[in-house]
Amino acid sequence: MAEGLGARAAAAALLDAVLGEGRMLSELPDAEGLAPGDRARARRLAEEVLRRVEPVDRLLGGLMRKAPPLPVLNLLRLAVVEMALGAAPHGAVNAAVALVRRGKRTQHLAGLANAVLRAVPANPVLGVQKLPRWMRQPMVHQWGREVVAAIEAVQALTPPLDLTVRPEAEAPEGEALPTGSLRLAAPGQVSGLPGYAAGGWWVQDAAAALAVRLLAPQPGERVLDLCAAPGGKTMQLAAAGARVTALDISPARMARVRENLARTGLAAETVLADALDWQPEAPFDAVLLDAPCSATGTVRRHPDLPFVKDGSELPGLVELQARLLDRALTMLRPGGRLVFATCSLLSEEGEGQVSAALERHPGLAVERAEVPGVEPGWWTEGGGLRLRPDHWAEKGGMDGFFIARLRVAG
Repeated sequence: MAEGLGARAAAAALLDAVLGEGRMLSELPDAEGLAPGDRARARRLAEEVLRRVEPVDRLLGGLMRKAPPLPVLNLLRLAVVEMALGAAPHGAVNAAVALVRRGKRTQHLAGLANAVLRAVPANPVLGVQKLPRWMRQPMVHQWGREVVAAIEAVQALTPPLDLTVRPEAEAPEGEALPTGSLRLAAPGQVSGLPGYAAGGWWVQDAAAALAVRLLAPQPGERVLDLCAAPGGKTMQLAAAGARVTALDISPARMARVRENLARTGLAAETVLADALDWQPEAPFDAVLLDAPCSATGTVRRHPDLPFVKDGSELPGLVELQARLLDRALTMLRPGGRLVFATCSLLSEEGEGQVSAALERHPGLAVERAEVPGVEPGWWTEGGGLRLRPDHWAEKGGMDGFFIARLRVAG
């Protein structure tokens, strides 16, 4: 296939699956027959389009009487986004038209595609895409329209890559964040970065890394990572010297935990089980529960999520989180501590969960602890950490999280 067409065709196929079939990018296999660089480029292009579908469609809507079939529309979207990101207009247009012409069901629309794309300004300026109503409305009620607009502005940008680095380990050059993470603006292929093979660091968003920092594991403590995959927090716990048990219900995801532990040379006992059924031999000093959630805080890294999810899973997730939290508390020794975390921007999956847990469990208390680099405004009145994508917006933002440390009675 001509230069550049393979990655673009693969990107368009990914968009067809997300926007046409409602599938997450993480569920989709890489295109066969492409070099690793082209596969990575295809994913990157698809993600860039998904961050801008709404403003691109507004632009295209002014150039067409009606939208063409989805495969053609996605190729038009792709070309517009490429131009907005600085690609040469003739290259983006010619590639899109060539791909439309190659499809048996779309070749008759090659002329339309050519005419529409040649009417697009050379460097189109695209506005910011809004979140869907089921995400946006509760966030507006909680923080106001200005904050939500700031969150959406961060989510429109390609996110930087954050690393958690072990002391004295070899690592790429990057920006040292106040909370201890290392941020890379344009990292390229992760496995090719300095120190990757030696296992001195791992990819982990700066916000996600704060859950373990709030837990503050001590050397020799017995700590349970209750929903461990993909393993970033397990490795943090192990690197701190804790004796870690990592539990997860998914065989595929647990395999990733083991792979990450092997690469970094860190040790943890891995348990494949349902957290609601599993019974430990002895109680733990501390438990980390990063509970399954809506993942609404991760849209900047998963721009497909607003097009695939509709909020219908939320009630079931909220119920599961409460059950997991109650179960986790039974696994603690008297006086033990638990960190509850969700990568969600919705209060019922964060602040609301902790408030309800305090009502259900007399003697349970929220414990605020000093965490280096955490800004005072990130703490809630109830003592939890509310992290939002617009925090550190000038640095590239962060994932949205709610994190709280709880202490059971001694």
